[in-house]
Amino acid sequence: MDNIGLATGEIFLLCAICVILIGDLFVSENRRQMSYLLSQLTLVITLILTWVVAPETGSATAFGGSFVMDPMSKLCKSWILVVSIGVFLYSRDYINARRIMNGEYYTLALSGVLGMMIMVSSSTMLTLYLGLELLSLSLYALVALNRTDEKSSEAAMKYFVLGALASGALLYGISMIYGATGSLHFDVIAAKLGEDSSSTAAVFGLAFVVVGIAFKFGAAPFHMWVPDVYEGAPTSVTLYISSAPKIAAFAISMRFLVDGLETAHASWQGMLIILSVLSIVIGNVIALAQVSIKRMLAYSTISHVGFILMGILAGNDQGYSASMFYAITYALTSMGAFGILLAMGRAGVEINLLTDLRGLFRRNPVYAAVMMVLLVSMAGVPPTVGFYAKLAVLNAVVQADLVWLAVLAVVFSVVGAFYYLRVIKYMFFDEPAETQPVDSSLDVQVGLTINGAAMILFGVFPGLIMAACVAAFAG
Repeated sequence: MDNIGLATGEIFLLCAICVILIGDLFVSENRRQMSYLLSQLTLVITLILTWVVAPETGSATAFGGSFVMDPMSKLCKSWILVVSIGVFLYSRDYINARRIMNGEYYTLALSGVLGMMIMVSSSTMLTLYLGLELLSLSLYALVALNRTDEKSSEAAMKYFVLGALASGALLYGISMIYGATGSLHFDVIAAKLGEDSSSTAAVFGLAFVVVGIAFKFGAAPFHMWVPDVYEGAPTSVTLYISSAPKIAAFAISMRFLVDGLETAHASWQGMLIILSVLSIVIGNVIALAQVSIKRMLAYSTISHVGFILMGILAGNDQGYSASMFYAITYALTSMGAFGILLAMGRAGVEINLLTDLRGLFRRNPVYAAVMMVLLVSMAGVPPTVGFYAKLAVLNAVVQADLVWLAVLAVVFSVVGAFYYLRVIKYMFFDEPAETQPVDSSLDVQVGLTINGAAMILFGVFPGLIMAACVAAFAG
């Protein structure tokens, strides 16, 4: 019963997915809204259960030590669920307008959320891999959801093939580490490597694990799927991929590299430095040349992944908390940006090019202001939360005596500010191609307004999130 108690949130979510999947078969076309309402209710109840079953202090394990509930998993799960609620809210009108398979979208997305929650609470390599594959398979299917769109099918095939290669690399790395340590449990692996941190087999396996994690993150040079999937997938799916999975990717990095392989920090720090530098440079430079807003945001994501990795490679609690803060706030920022694109395209017009945002201020001043705040936050301009997130990561890197890495990140962040400012220029100073006002449901308008205001609120009062991130690693 103790096992079931700690995993109550996951068990409830799994049961709800089955109910929504079967129930959708018996609901008439004009009542498909029930899938959306049940999905949102499921996320809210799962969020409440996560807080109820989590221990007040310390951590607790279940299922023979395969499942852990600690402050980090509690916080990451909570934000994954909160972001997913926003994703469903912003996606609803888009899905209804295009008659994309309604029930299937929500059940696949909820399955992905379940996979993320399992990943976050995994304390063995096997549990983590099972959660990761549940998320990955859900994403492959979501990208191909619009079966009549050739670009979606092409993006899904690319994602599936490259994802299979990355999963193979990750499994191979897991097998090597298991062979070197004789265990799948992260605490046992850490103890074994503490005795022999230079084990050739473990370091060899570590390299493949880092490759697998880098692919799931979308870090350069394993980023080739990101722009194609962002552009080819339905925008509602792109919104989903760009937000909550980034928090889960941070969590699996922490489980693998810190919980299991922290004694081999000297080995994986150098790998993460290379990934971080390449992600920041490639992401910001190639984004300058993009004419598609979705591809531009894809390369922007790659550059932000570089910052998340910087916090992890710092190798101290300050870096870990800064990296978690960055992952959470970036998920919120990306969710809002793609939410604006969804709101603009809900009448059947797909927003893909940068020029599609021309004159947005004249068509909907509130949405233009919200989008400006979100882009400014991505650029790292005060007083938005993006500035504090970058500052916290850079401070952790400087404390780790990697000043040159911090300087490089600052330089290319300045370079990257150009493509964000270009979009702002289109929205506020260019004439719109069409004069029809941009409108959406009242709840979506309220959600997007709150999303934009939160970027400033968390920038002025970063302790609202950062305090919990610091506490997650205080023990």
